[in-house]
Amino acid sequence: MLDILIVEDEPIILETLSFLLSHEGWTVDSVGHGDEVMGAIRRKRPGVVLLDVMLPGRSGFDVLRALRADPDHADTPVLILTARGQNHDRQLAQDLKADAFITKPFANDALVAGVRQLMTLRAGRARQG
Repeated sequence: MLDILIVEDEPIILETLSFLLSHEGWTVDSVGHGDEVMGAIRRKRPGVVLLDVMLPGRSGFDVLRALRADPDHADTPVLILTARGQNHDRQLAQDLKADAFITKPFANDALVAGVRQLMTLRAGRARQG
């Protein structure tokens, strides 16, 4: 099982996230197009998804909606990572049951701490399920 699937279309941000998270010891893979995310989740079964909102093809919010509707993957922890930090976006993420929300630019330590919390959440869900 893959630890983290990063869904990000900006190469510099993707490279930063991949380096930061793999340096923490997690296995990391990525997808850069919204239309590819659900297939990647079904194949790779990530422990946590870092999901950008503004993606080509399908928005992160549309992806999150589809993920929560998929009974096999609905409990996958999702961290929304976006440059759009308006209250409306935070509320929509909450309504769609995102587990965490971080705005870009992000502090590396805050991002790592957020992912750690979601890994713990994932482990707790796995024990219950």
